[in-house]
Amino acid sequence: MKSGFVYIVGAGPGDPDLITVKGRRCVRHADVILHDRLIHPGVLAEARPKAIVIDAGKRFGHEDQQQAEIHSLMIKYAREGNEVCRLKGGDPFIFGRGGEEVAILKAAQVPFEVIPGVSSFTAAPAAAGIPLTHRDYTHGFLVITGSKSAGFDTPEWRAARDLLKARGTVVVLMGLARLAAITESLTSNGCDPHTPAAIVSRATWPDEQVRIGTLGKIHTQATGLSSPAILVLGNVIAFGRDMHST
Repeated sequence: MKSGFVYIVGAGPGDPDLITVKGRRCVRHADVILHDRLIHPGVLAEARPKAIVIDAGKRFGHEDQQQAEIHSLMIKYAREGNEVCRLKGGDPFIFGRGGEEVAILKAAQVPFEVIPGVSSFTAAPAAAGIPLTHRDYTHGFLVITGSKSAGFDTPEWRAARDLLKARGTVVVLMGLARLAAITESLTSNGCDPHTPAAIVSRATWPDEQVRIGTLGKIHTQATGLSSPAILVLGNVIAFGRDMHST
């Protein structure tokens, strides 16, 4: 029996043309594909006709149990001698639990390779014409998760507030569900409510939407937006507003 192998592949932010060449090659050659919920059908269409394609997307409230099931499936199919493509949105190591999957494969002595992907934290602002850095606006940025798993009274959020006050750029992923709480926490801790803000919903998909406002009011402009959505804060948005309108 041939030796199995697992490729942990970043599929990019949505547009099927934004997966890397190496990532697409893994999809085309794989015997088994375990894919996240937000993978574009155009990427999955690259699979071989006889490939086993499994939707491993998470259901809210059951994430840890389903992650354990994904670990078991990767190991099971690899030990049966298959080439397994674990296909993840964005980049596997940016809030994608790719590090956990690597640790499990190492412990199980299953050979693997990580194929990086284009992360939404860079792709979404770029698609909206917003540079994360610009020599006339800011020389640094910070990326943080806005999910409920992370409280606001943490060193990371304190660093985000400090950078925003210092005119840097802050990018918040997975924060749409508690956008009002995020913006209120920032403004109540000294961040200027007039700081430019933008939300990019479903970046690089055909139904992408961009809303531009200020830190103090952007939560009122999020009505009707769908996940995934990314919040971008900082003076670079003033530049991005001009770029997006051309």
